Amino acid sequence: MMKNNSSKKNFKSGFVSIIGRPNVGKSTLMNSLVGEKIAIMSDKPQTTRNQIRAIYNDDEMQIVFMDTPGIQKPQNRLGDYMLKVSHSSMRDTDVILFVVDDSKSIGKKDSDIIETLKTNKSKKILAINKIDKLSKEELMDLINMYSKIGIFDEIVPVSALKGTNNDTLIKVLAKYMEAGPLYFPVDMITDQPEKVLVSEIIREKLLMYTDQEIPHGIAVDIEAMKKRKDKDIIDISAVIYCERESHKKIIIGSQGRKIKGIGKAAREELEMILGSKIFLELWVKVKENWRDRENYIRSFGYEDK
Repeated sequence: MMKNNSSKKNFKSGFVSIIGRPNVGKSTLMNSLVGEKIAIMSDKPQTTRNQIRAIYNDDEMQIVFMDTPGIQKPQNRLGDYMLKVSHSSMRDTDVILFVVDDSKSIGKKDSDIIETLKTNKSKKILAINKIDKLSKEELMDLINMYSKIGIFDEIVPVSALKGTNNDTLIKVLAKYMEAGPLYFPVDMITDQPEKVLVSEIIREKLLMYTDQEIPHGIAVDIEAMKKRKDKDIIDISAVIYCERESHKKIIIGSQGRKIKGIGKAAREELEMILGSKIFLELWVKVKENWRDRENYIRSFGYEDK
């Protein structure tokens, strides 16, 4: 069992903001580094909407990782909020962990982020993700390409999906942590409330079961979540909000097959995470253009804290 060594003189701690354009594997990397599923994962952009904290602990150090929405040009008010979250996370952080993928060139979105980073005073680590898709020569070309930019304190190649070089990345980040307190208890791996985790798991399954434009217009609201007194069962009632009646029909599916599949996949994962049997009820409602309506954005938990 890990001891609470935060009183030791050499105990270190700090905050690491994980940034990058959409779909480079930021959430997968964070989950891999802390060894638990904290943030939902999907191959669709804009999966992460809020800042999510995951906490890495060992006997000598605590690192608080902050996963952020992918940085891109906003298309609606929700997008404005997500961009604001990403930029605010880069302020007052000890280290910025900029994640890129195996792309052979630096695209416009990455270039825009790099320009922003040039004026940021935090330490900057570049993680080149998805190296399992690269040859040694291709990887060296990428390292040289990013090294020439001259703003990164260190560059670490990783594969978030396979956990390659996780230990190396932690050791690199440890070099930039300073003597500090234990910000969170050692048995705590995230500061997200259970209801938020539950809604995000349901939304992840929706992302898996739907395609095209539908995922971006989905929000999940947990209306009720309560453990039964007489049985080891948690009753959860959740409402899935979408933007169009046609989207509602797709989510429900023919004879309710799709919504049943979504519910089953979410229930099975929630049972593993929460350690209890789950009785899950899902409802689908339409809120037209909710992503451009401030009151709905706030009611779904996307607001400044």
